[in-house]
Amino acid sequence: MPNWPGDAAVFPFCMPIIKQFEGFNQNPYLDSVKKPTIGYGTIEYPDGKAVTMNDPAVTAEQAEGFLSFEMSKKSAAIAPLLQQPATLHQAAAMLSLTYNIGVGAFQGSTVLRDFNAGNIPGAADAFLMWDKGTEDGQKVVIPGLHNRRVQERTIFLTADA
Repeated sequence: MPNWPGDAAVFPFCMPIIKQFEGFNQNPYLDSVKKPTIGYGTIEYPDGKAVTMNDPAVTAEQAEGFLSFEMSKKSAAIAPLLQQPATLHQAAAMLSLTYNIGVGAFQGSTVLRDFNAGNIPGAADAFLMWDKGTEDGQKVVIPGLHNRRVQERTIFLTADA
């Protein structure tokens, strides 16, 4: 993974971003697109079982474990897709996006395509394309997603110290 700065560097930077936007819910709830979710945006447990509305409550510690597991999975999936070296900020922003939209969506995204082409401003702007969800069969801007994408874009464009 020569183009990935390394999970040990990325995770401590990315985890607070994900936690901020996902929020913590100890009990199952329906997310903005009506998908059963728990903890910090977990829709599938590490054992592969989907979250249901009948699942028992989780602790913050359990939820952080689920988050770490999912970040590892997504990191391992996206790192080989990068054809350019990513900075810590770029990697954290792309991992946060992937945590939210999934690996398949990230793989086909303009964010990845522009990043790999070296078009960093285009890749940054492409984050903003991912601010919609489906409600009643229609794609609509979801304010929380829009705010998240604006912050991810800002992080993506931030130079490493």
